[in-house]
Amino acid sequence: MDRSFKQRFVLDTSLFITEEIRADGESLEEAIERLLDLIATARLELAISCYMPPSIHSELTTMLDDRGVSASTQSTLTTWVVRKHPDRYSVSIPADVVYRFVDEMSDRVDRGLRVSEEAVRRAETSGDEPLAEHDHMTEIDAVISDLRDRYRRALRQGVLDSREDFDLLVLARELDAGVVTEDTGIIAWTEDFGLRYLRGQDFPPLLYDYLEAVDALDRLDHPRPRDEEA
Repeated sequence: MDRSFKQRFVLDTSLFITEEIRADGESLEEAIERLLDLIATARLELAISCYMPPSIHSELTTMLDDRGVSASTQSTLTTWVVRKHPDRYSVSIPADVVYRFVDEMSDRVDRGLRVSEEAVRRAETSGDEPLAEHDHMTEIDAVISDLRDRYRRALRQGVLDSREDFDLLVLARELDAGVVTEDTGIIAWTEDFGLRYLRGQDFPPLLYDYLEAVDALDRLDHPRPRDEEA
């Protein structure tokens, strides 16, 4: 009897980087190795497939290189997570989604302008003497730093702000797959794309539960951490 779930998931960079998937005392590489062990076992035992757009894969491997994650672990990632280009020509997106995206970006540009105007006014009354708590930062430097943070939040937080994010959503729509991410901007857009989503921190426990349901936990090389036990 076929007992497989045959689910598909499209994985975001944030799933692998977030500390939320780490057990106590676990390094980033150890957490990724355990996650990949789960993905591999779920594929073999339950036909659960995990995908990633090449743009996301490239972004992730760059981050892993910067964090000293070994080539062997990255090779395991390539083995068990399928890289697939989204079919941008055949996947349809409702016009209303595009309309609301354009409307939201227009509103965000206005917010960005207001943040910039406030910063200019603050800079007019700021001096160029070093701050007491920062020998190498003046009042104007502090205004610029605050402007960058507020401007970034106004324009980018909670919105699709990269081709990689868009590739992720289009691929998930094409495959009718669940999106696994910790990115709140992507999560907000899964509703508009009609997609299921799962927080990255909830993905390993889900796979453990699926494997436990078919008595396959003993196939894992990495046992379930105590803090993920039901």
